[in-house]
Amino acid sequence: MSAVRIDEGRDFIPVGIAILTVSDTRQLADDRSGDVLAARVEEAGHRLVERRIVRDERNDIADVLRGWISDDAVDVVISTGGTGLTGRDVTVEAHFDVYEKEVEGFAALFHMISFAKIGTSTMQSRACGGVAGGTYLFALPGSPGACKDGWDEILRLQLDYRHRPCNLIEIMPRLDEHLRRK
Repeated sequence: MSAVRIDEGRDFIPVGIAILTVSDTRQLADDRSGDVLAARVEEAGHRLVERRIVRDERNDIADVLRGWISDDAVDVVISTGGTGLTGRDVTVEAHFDVYEKEVEGFAALFHMISFAKIGTSTMQSRACGGVAGGTYLFALPGSPGACKDGWDEILRLQLDYRHRPCNLIEIMPRLDEHLRRK
C-alpha cells in the first residue's frame, strides 16, 4: 500500500485491547482466531487487557461489550466469530445494541481486502465496527485468516498513532466529548 506511512518522528502509543471470541464450541485451548489476535496485539506493542470466550447469545455478548466499554483500561474491543448469516450468528446484532456510532468504513475496507483474497464469498461476512463510551469496537469473522486480514491490513495501522495521514488513536480523546458537553 503506497498510502501507508509510519511517521518515525512520533512516539508509539500503546492502547488497552480486549479480545472476545464468540463461539458455542471453542475453549481457550483451541481458539485459533483469538490466539492470532492476541499474538498480534502484543507483537504490535499494545496491552492485552483481557480475553474471553462467550456463547453465541446476543445479550451475553452485549453484556461483555458493555462491561469492557465501562472499563477504563479497555480502549478497543475486537471480537471474532458470529458475524455470518446463520441463525446463531448474533455478534453483529449485539455490537449494534451497544454502538453509539457505526464506523461504516471498517466494513467497507474489510470487504475490499477480503474480496481480493476470497472473492464473492466475502458477502457472507458481516464484519463491523463502531464506537461506544469512548471505546472502539470491531467484529471480525471467526476464521484465523479473516482475523489476520482485519488486524494486519486495517487495525494494526489505524491503532498506531504514528500512521499517516491519520489514525484512530489521535481522535480517541474526543470520542466521548458528547458525554462531557453541557
